[in-house]
Amino acid sequence: MAIAASRTTNPVVLLLLVSATAFVVASRRPPSPWSRAYVVFLRVGLVAIAIRVVLFALLGTGAGTHVLVTLPEVPLPQWMAGVRLGGPVSLDGVLAAAYDGMRLAVILLCVGAANTLTSPRRLLKSLPSAVQEAGVAVTVALSFAPQAVASVGRLRAARRLRGRPDRGLRSLRGLAVPVLEGALERSVDLAAAMDARGFGRRASTSRTLRLVVGLCVIAGATAVAASSYALVETSAPAVLGLPLLVAGGALVAAGFVAGARRGGRTRYRPDPWRLPEWLVVGAGVATVVVLAFASPGELFPSTSPPRLPAMPLTALLAVAVAVLPAFLAPPLPSSTGRRTTAAAPVRDAAMATR
Repeated sequence: MAIAASRTTNPVVLLLLVSATAFVVASRRPPSPWSRAYVVFLRVGLVAIAIRVVLFALLGTGAGTHVLVTLPEVPLPQWMAGVRLGGPVSLDGVLAAAYDGMRLAVILLCVGAANTLTSPRRLLKSLPSAVQEAGVAVTVALSFAPQAVASVGRLRAARRLRGRPDRGLRSLRGLAVPVLEGALERSVDLAAAMDARGFGRRASTSRTLRLVVGLCVIAGATAVAASSYALVETSAPAVLGLPLLVAGGALVAAGFVAGARRGGRTRYRPDPWRLPEWLVVGAGVATVVVLAFASPGELFPSTSPPRLPAMPLTALLAVAVAVLPAFLAPPLPSSTGRRTTAAAPVRDAAMATR
């Protein structure tokens, strides 16, 4: 979904992608402390759009076809030639800045949806052995944002019980430090619990094997990242595009295979990978593929002169495919290892009450 959002600035398509992610999150989010992270990322996305528009208004590149307002211009020294502070603000530039800000906001929302739907513990269990040590650090880092969201809810409830303000600027002073402190403490507790259970242990792996695995994974990931520039920039040498991507992927795969042979790691109740999992992955890939068939004029609407964004039929089809995981995704596993149903939280709550 993030890749699909990065390939367009059409606000209609971006809003459709947001609606798709929101529907999937509302349908499949687990009853966990991090299930409210999507709302936080939504607010962060709105702030990103506002910052992008304000920065353009202050540091714009000049008047366009439709000038909205003229701000007082601050004279700058000669060595800052080409930079403008103030001056005319055009509708063309505001729309372009808003479209770019919306694209960034939708990408952030896709990251927020991943944080909302993904359990850090299940994610760590699914990582290959070659990146287990790095996976422990990433899992602890990923748990910080959900823990912060849960801490905000608890602290706001406590402040309401005490008759203190829990919203607005007045509450920030009483919420910021406790939220950060609580989230850090829980992340450290998670790291200690993982260490006590043997996460990140190297067992009897030789130094040579660890070095080979690390070099293959790091070199392959670097090659894949470098090839992304050549795939986007047409002026780059052709050898830096698809061939480098294939070579980098082969190195990463070789590192994963070598890392799986070092042993010393078991999985307790591993998550099965069956047809529903493949269907979810296929829906994400199909969203990008279907959206790629839209014409550039539909994906990148004109802002100079401003024109009403078109509604491509391929975008509707892509969004229809993007919401399929809400129905195709497998049920969430329960603490006893079985798959839960929609009525499981109600049943468990009734049993706990009894």
